[in-house]
Amino acid sequence: MRPALHAEWTKIRTVAGPLWLLLGMIAATVALSAGAASVVTCTSAGCGGDMTRLCLTGVELGQALVAILAVLVISGEYSSGMIRTTLAAMPRRGTVLAAKAITLTGVVAAAGTIAVLGSLLAGRFILPRHAFTAARGYPALSLADGPTLRAAVGSVLYLALIALLSLGIAAIVRDSATAIGVVLGLLYLLPVISQVIGNPHVRRLLQQIGPMSAGLAIRATTDLHSLPLSPWAGLGVTAGWAAAALVAGGLLLRRRDA
Repeated sequence: MRPALHAEWTKIRTVAGPLWLLLGMIAATVALSAGAASVVTCTSAGCGGDMTRLCLTGVELGQALVAILAVLVISGEYSSGMIRTTLAAMPRRGTVLAAKAITLTGVVAAAGTIAVLGSLLAGRFILPRHAFTAARGYPALSLADGPTLRAAVGSVLYLALIALLSLGIAAIVRDSATAIGVVLGLLYLLPVISQVIGNPHVRRLLQQIGPMSAGLAIRATTDLHSLPLSPWAGLGVTAGWAAAALVAGGLLLRRRDA
């Protein structure tokens, strides 16, 4: 495993693409979160709203760049033919996929931490200027607050799980464009479909099984009873998607020719 991890780390840090995608993810996440915080104003005491969730809005955009990065980690090697060299150097294909998953999780978690903290810091400075003050029942965002800390840690874990889900799907389909389309469809189309379905039971079911709608419940700190699933249960659904994709991708990687 150690040589495989070293090889995957070398690939990620010596190619410009992953770095730019990670920087883009951080910038997009913080920018959208700051934009969301800057367009709301509290006009009276108790004006309502989950400010922590609002300030983590950017995760919904940042996950797209995480998905693209994760897909390219393996499908890029298929398109270039480099996968044959990788598998010749490390014949144990399960080890190769595990090394990619571990390395990818590490870099996404690191970048995700910066993005989430940057988003909350932006909210901490912006919201008081829009009348979200302690006097009106909105203390400054702080990781010392249990629900806010859970939302922050959970958002980082969510981004890592999206990376693993994308890696697994890319190992299954092997084509970059197809894999990116499948992942983004799972993330963004299911919530849209659930909103246009008239049957409330079917709509709630789709919200409970969708990797994005379920997983992003981890950001909520108020009105938890209105969520399709509890925050950690929702993140568990996303973890289930990621595990299923990785297992299927690993099995196909072992059985198919490079």
